[in-house]
Amino acid sequence: MLECDITYEIEEIEEYLDEEKIREFGSFILKSEYNEEYEKNDYYLSLLITTNDVIQTINRDYRNKDAVTDVISFAYNETENIGPMNILGDIVISLDRVKEQAKEYGHSDEREFYYVFCHGLLHLLGYDHIIEEEKAVMRKREEEILSQFN
Repeated sequence: MLECDITYEIEEIEEYLDEEKIREFGSFILKSEYNEEYEKNDYYLSLLITTNDVIQTINRDYRNKDAVTDVISFAYNETENIGPMNILGDIVISLDRVKEQAKEYGHSDEREFYYVFCHGLLHLLGYDHIIEEEKAVMRKREEEILSQFN
């Protein structure tokens, strides 16, 4: 089971930001990655849904990158996929950036939000995109998860 502590630092909470659906999607991702092991364990993550200004400050203060981004993931334990007590880590999503990207890519805000959430959670599970081969694997996995969930 996935326990997901969700905090909103935004003016208006969109209908698609339903906490139950977010938890269900996170559980779906974990189950697809861990199969039988998922059923035997509990997992925890923290999700902050915020604005461009806040994510830029976090990006600057914690990653030395003074720029807006869509999602930042902070793994609880960088050396293993899952830390003690199955605490995965923290995900921060800029809803402003999600909406900008949805418009840019020509799809719904909801689809972009769940794509970005998936991306952040896959980072917590050990995926990365620093080199092209890793990027291709991660992008393929994101698209598989989104198509299977919908």
